[in-house]
This record gives sequence, C-alpha cells and structure tokens, in this order.
Amino acid sequence: QVHLVESGGGTVPPGGSLKLSCAASGLTYSDQCMGWFRQSPGQERERVSQVDRPGRAWYPDALKGRFTISRGDNGNNTLYLQIDNLKPEDTGVYYCAARAVRFCTHFAAEFFDTWGQGTQVTVSS
Repeated sequence: QVHLVESGGGTVPPGGSLKLSCAASGLTYSDQCMGWFRQSPGQERERVSQVDRPGRAWYPDALKGRFTISRGDNGNNTLYLQIDNLKPEDTGVYYCAARAVRFCTHFAAEFFDTWGQGTQVTVSS
C-alpha cells in the first residue's frame, strides 16, 4: 500500500524558514514524479513544485527563489521542500503528491494520483 507522510510544518514568523519532509513507502520511489502543493481555506489547491526522476525541478514563477525541492537518494525515500523568507501568504496545508512515472509531463494536481495527508504551515508574527 502506498503511503506519503508529510512532516515539518509549524508556525513561524515572517522571514523564517521551514523544511518540509515527505516520507514515501509502498512504491518504487525512484520511478516517481513527485511534487508539493498547498491549499489555503477557501482556495484551490495550488502548485508549489515538482521534481522528476532525473532531478529536474519546476516552480511557478511567483515562487521561484524561495522554494527548493529535493529528493533523497540511496535508499532515502524522502522528498523535501525548503521554504525560505516565509510570508503570511505562504500559510496553508502543504501536500506531497506522487505519480508512478519518471518524467513529470504536467504540472497540475490532476496529474498526481497519490497524496499525503498534509502538514500545516502558518506564517504569523
């Protein structure tokens, strides 16, 4: 059974940093396109980043520079998201997602078929 479990969320002041983790099990981690999305109350699920098996990463233009996605290797089946210079508008539930393909051909929530339960990020002074 496939499981994605996010962790690392919390409450931080503006300008702070967080590193989110997504532990993957029950899948062939090395053959996954994996991504991060976020959702605020009353808002659509929003793209944050995705990375394919060769390590190519995508970010929406508005988030480039503050978000860094990375994936563990050599048996470390964990996806990471480093967020720097946090802003209040970054507040939301952050979800990890996966699809069993090597290449991420679409950057959209509909492309992914496996999701974690989410971790809350709150940016507040």
